[in-house]
Order: sequence, then structure tokens, then C-alpha cells
Amino acid sequence: MSTKTVPFNKTGIEKLPDDKPVVYKIETEGGRVNYAGIAGRGRVQERIAEHLNEGRISGSRVCVEQMASYDEARARERRIISRMQPKFNRVGK
Repeated sequence: MSTKTVPFNKTGIEKLPDDKPVVYKIETEGGRVNYAGIAGRGRVQERIAEHLNEGRISGSRVCVEQMASYDEARARERRIISRMQPKFNRVGK
């Protein structure tokens, strides 16, 4: 499916597509994944903005990958977390 990478700030987040479920990764400047998550259709920008507003997860960019369904996004998220073990994801998710 389609992917898009934008800066992890308010302006960047506003440019993200919102018409399909996504898997998103918040990455450091060096490309390390700090957090991986999913967001449903119509809630992509809002969900990622929550992380920015809370300020607990650091990062310089966010990469989203659109998926055909929420279930497909959930499965992809699990694989990313298992493989990359992001710093801010809970163990056993």
C-alpha cells in the first residue's frame, strides 16, 4: 500500500492521509523506530497528534503506511513491534 513520511510536528501531521487505516512509526533523526502504532480511518491525524501533544515519545519524523483494513494494520503493527522492539512500545503488546 501507500507510504508517506513527514516531520513529527503539527504541520507535518496535517499532511497525512486520513482515508484508510494506517500503521505509523515515529522515528528518530537517525531512522530508529521509537514507537509503532495503528490508527483507524478518519482518525490518523488525531491519533498521531495525541503523541505529539503528550510529549512522551520523541522523534523527528513519522512514517505512515496505508492498509486495506484495520485487521491488516494490527497484524503489521505486531510484526514491526516484534522485529524492531521500539523503545516506547509496551512489552507484550
